[in-house]
Amino acid sequence: MINSTGVADHRTDSIPFSARGPLSAALLEVLGTEPTESDDFGPLLEIARSAAGSTVSFMRDEDLQLALFMLYGLHYGSLPGVSDAWEWQPGLVRVRGELERGFERELREAVGIPELPAPTRAAVARVLSELTSAEGGPSLSRFLAKKATKEQAREFLIQRSIYTLREADPHSWAIPRLTGRSKAALVEIQADEYGGGRPARMHSAIYAETMRGVGLDTDYAHYLDRVPAITLASLNTMSLFGLNRRLRGAIVGHLAAFEMTSSIPNLMYGNGFRRLGYDSGVTAYFDEHVAADAVHEQIAANDLAGALAEDEPALMEDILFGAGACLLVDGWASAHILESWTDGVTSLRSTGTAVGADRA
Repeated sequence: MINSTGVADHRTDSIPFSARGPLSAALLEVLGTEPTESDDFGPLLEIARSAAGSTVSFMRDEDLQLALFMLYGLHYGSLPGVSDAWEWQPGLVRVRGELERGFERELREAVGIPELPAPTRAAVARVLSELTSAEGGPSLSRFLAKKATKEQAREFLIQRSIYTLREADPHSWAIPRLTGRSKAALVEIQADEYGGGRPARMHSAIYAETMRGVGLDTDYAHYLDRVPAITLASLNTMSLFGLNRRLRGAIVGHLAAFEMTSSIPNLMYGNGFRRLGYDSGVTAYFDEHVAADAVHEQIAANDLAGALAEDEPALMEDILFGAGACLLVDGWASAHILESWTDGVTSLRSTGTAVGADRA
């Protein structure tokens, strides 16, 4: 139950991670049971409204991001010890919608959208290329290639595992939401992500091998307590876009930007692990993406995003919004890691602490 401390250390017997504040504590309390017809979600909804309405930064709020991650996790099967019967429980869907409104509003306020191009494949691909090739600040991939220690390299794998052990799943929600050329392009990209029918070649499976190669656990929720809100926000952004049909333009734009900024960083990550003495069993994931994503970026820009813009011009703004959100949120997540390392501290959370954004 919720106690006066905010239940920072709240943990059910069946769910292997802890709450980070009153909302995630209340949600964990619910998810540790089986749903019944008499369940009352009014109090949980009020806690969600209060938390979302009073946070200074939804993006960096540990309690809100964990709660949203858990609600999305019901659709992925990412939550050990939680009954499948909760997935479409109407009360939880209402709570998710309450959180999504605040999350999307903050994203839209933060993401700058360039002037909309003509709704043609060539024009859209050109704008996406300009967005993804813009000069950024200090590079996490360059740091890992040249300076990172073995402990920092392991830490990097933990941070990225929250998405990569489920790689491709958030974007795959868009497949039934698209038609024609853009659907075919998305399926072409995702088929590669899922190993072309070979389970051992699924990118999530290759990443698990990388984690095992450096001595890390590959159970999905094993490191959930250790990753900060901004890491959860990266995956939550994809889930927000992918699970809402009205945001199909945003998930397409997100994937396009994701693929267009993958090849060179993965080359550097692979080089960094080689510098640290790891063999091809560890670097295979990164090496796979150097070649694969160089192809995917052309398909994503032209045949996926460009074709969707031609077929549904009204989605142009959301395509660019999704691309911008990918670059911004993933940039923040990478900056958090790099700034922590530059300051000589870990980028991970201390297990069992309650760290939430300040509330107004």
